[in-house]
Amino acid sequence: MESQQKCFLGLIGLILLGWGCQSPEPAIEAEKNTILFEEVTLQAGLGDFRHQTGAFGKKWMPESLGGGGGFVEVDGDGWPDIVLVTGAYWPDHGPALPALTIYRNQGDGTFENWTGKTGLHRYTAYGMGLAAADYDNDGDMDLFLTALGPNLLFRNEGGWFKEVSHEAGLSVDTQWSTAAIFFDADRDGWLDLFYGNYVDWTPDTDLFCSTDGVHKDYCTPRQYPGVSGRFFRNNGDGTFTERTREAGFAGMPGKTLGVAELDVNRDGWPDLVVANDTQRNLLFINNGDGTFTEQGLTVGIAFDAHGRARAGMGIDVGFIGEAADPVVAIGNFSNEMVAFFQYTPRGVFIDRASQVGLGSPTLLTLTFGLFFFDPDLDGDLDLLLCNGHIQETIERVQDGVTFRQRPQLFLQREPGVFEEVPPQGPLAQPLLGRGAAYADYDRDGDLDVLLIENGGPVHLWRNQVNPGRPGAPHSVQLELQGTRSNRNGLGTQLIAYVRGRRQERRVHGGSSYLSQSEYRLTLGLGAASQIDSLIVLWPSGQIDRWTHLPAQSAWRVIEAQTLEPLARPTFPGSAQ
Repeated sequence: MESQQKCFLGLIGLILLGWGCQSPEPAIEAEKNTILFEEVTLQAGLGDFRHQTGAFGKKWMPESLGGGGGFVEVDGDGWPDIVLVTGAYWPDHGPALPALTIYRNQGDGTFENWTGKTGLHRYTAYGMGLAAADYDNDGDMDLFLTALGPNLLFRNEGGWFKEVSHEAGLSVDTQWSTAAIFFDADRDGWLDLFYGNYVDWTPDTDLFCSTDGVHKDYCTPRQYPGVSGRFFRNNGDGTFTERTREAGFAGMPGKTLGVAELDVNRDGWPDLVVANDTQRNLLFINNGDGTFTEQGLTVGIAFDAHGRARAGMGIDVGFIGEAADPVVAIGNFSNEMVAFFQYTPRGVFIDRASQVGLGSPTLLTLTFGLFFFDPDLDGDLDLLLCNGHIQETIERVQDGVTFRQRPQLFLQREPGVFEEVPPQGPLAQPLLGRGAAYADYDRDGDLDVLLIENGGPVHLWRNQVNPGRPGAPHSVQLELQGTRSNRNGLGTQLIAYVRGRRQERRVHGGSSYLSQSEYRLTLGLGAASQIDSLIVLWPSGQIDRWTHLPAQSAWRVIEAQTLEPLARPTFPGSAQ
């Protein structure tokens, strides 16, 4: 393992020195007034979904946060399905609802409610967050649901789900759990589980909070003590053992709403970054021996520039600029701009939101879900924000802040500098936004978007770039399959050279707000006709390299073995 790590670091160093440079090819850029997305929720058959908060006039705190959802290939047919956290009624105030609602992708642009055909109709919970992965390495995707009360682990048995949290050794947690992530903490090929908890709240401890001093409103987490999260190590036999204290995760301040995985120091070991609501953010550096050291304050990610904790919500990580600097974006409360922490050669993060164009445009919004992706396929990561406030009366007490807020899309118009796309098409529609995820649900080579409202509908946006048409930018898709590494390939770093430009991506779970995006990577090529060189650095230490991957292709990358072409299915309305 030591020699593999040295090889990993040596290769990274060679790449950072500019290995493989060629003359760059001009990129195809989306025009500033181009509408990238079309809302297709009703046509897709998702119009009947409504998230349920259970609100009946008491203004209980969990009602204000809402749940997540996302894209998970449930039945293994190659088409991403949609899994949504349903929510629930409070006891004695409504019928029992299934904890999760599944819509099966029918491969023709529409989805069918499949909840009853998966067995998930049998389980109820006041659900919050969704995480999905093949934790038992059997070739299908399992589901983990965080909740107010016991969390639920659903093992996928050929498209039929069985709740196995007790059987799998996940001890009952009656706290209010939120963000969760599967990741291979010790790189043994089996995915471990981390989840954050929020605050110590019950109906019996509910407090009276008000914005006008008269009427009750939803409390903020400042009024309640936080609860630390938990970590479970995968035993490799379908069970987990709790290692929260032993691994260094005990004593967290709690109030967690976001978690993401990255390798900050490029030592080959996965680190975790945690966004907390009104508490400092955390960065757990992997020591490579099964333990972590929290260094958020040391590396500058804990607080804002004035030393204050912000109301951290959703989170994502990516790589920006010619040097592929690691960056961490965190959604914050209104009057707290989005954080954009960029890693520097000095080994610290600096929040450069204002310098990169994300400052004043995000000051008045309350951002829950957010993620990096490349919707215009120019090879640069862009950023989408899903916004919405928690106080219905906020417009009476704060100028310029609204209850419903429109989503925001920021494109990289030049390396490391973002510009907001004008509010047109679905970007002009105010939402009570919470969860957000992406996937190429129609398998046409570009990335589509799913947004979830609190106590409201879901929104499916179809990407209109459509790389199959003449003159459109190109893409290549990569779906990883580990052999020595975990089957999903989580924690794998990929470096692609496209006409002298380097793209760096990482297959990782968590991110956004309580939501799940697909693990298949979509690499935008702009006008280029191929990926010239692809380097895949697996968690096991295996390094694979491939060359000349043509545009408009999709591949299954099997660790230490081969590339298998994935069929690009014909989708009605796609350019061929």
